[in-house]
Amino acid sequence: MPILEVKNVSFSYGQNEKALKGVSFSVEKGEFVAIIGHNGSGKSTLAKLLNGLLKPTGGEVVVDGFSSNDKNAVFEIRKRVGMVFQNPDNQLIASIVEDDIAFGPENLGVPREEIGKRIDFALKAVGMENFRKATPERLSGGQKQRIAIAGVLALKPQILVLDESTAMLDPQGRKEIAAVVENLRKSGVSVIAITHYMDEAVKADKVLVLDRGVVALSGTPKKVFSQKAALDALGLEQPLAGIIADKLRAQGLNIPENIITEEELLGALWTL
Repeated sequence: MPILEVKNVSFSYGQNEKALKGVSFSVEKGEFVAIIGHNGSGKSTLAKLLNGLLKPTGGEVVVDGFSSNDKNAVFEIRKRVGMVFQNPDNQLIASIVEDDIAFGPENLGVPREEIGKRIDFALKAVGMENFRKATPERLSGGQKQRIAIAGVLALKPQILVLDESTAMLDPQGRKEIAAVVENLRKSGVSVIAITHYMDEAVKADKVLVLDRGVVALSGTPKKVFSQKAALDALGLEQPLAGIIADKLRAQGLNIPENIITEEELLGALWTL
């Protein structure tokens, strides 16, 4: 049974055009789903619907059996779906890393001894064990985002939603977050990443492409990124490895079609 089900969900801001129009998909435990699309496609609206920050105007979001249409279930949904936003400075509130991570569990009334264990767990999950006593403002962008993720993980969510969480990071920072996501998947946490970076999306189990509030394309990364004409029409680029492969093929090199990852490209070059 999926841990998350989005069932024919629509959403409107007042009388304006619908931001989402009948979106449906599901997420399994431990699955990594990437959601891509141009600005205004409905990605961030969808993210806010997943943990009850917004309520659908049509359809429903079901998290671990709890429906977004049941106002009494919102608290249970938010306990299960953690959100990390684009700017980590907006989520870091304490002057010491461990205090920041403890903030959420403390507000839930988690016993002090358990909070200590959760801090240890969260810091280990994001590879920041040595920064427990650090001052967040002295950390790099990637480190701050890892601490922001740790603060959410301390709440023990079953699903982590990353809403453009790498948009403000340099390549090294994005690499750090990618490593965190991979570790979370292995531990059974489901991850939904809303991103503009195609090289992040290719690492997902499933990719959804939103366009003007509807799911235009969906499937494995290989299936989605092989539909080049459709992606071009939506104003979306290929992953960098695919762009390089196309250029090499245009120069007459025998490079296979539909390469989307760095590993595939290196493998193709190795056999030349």
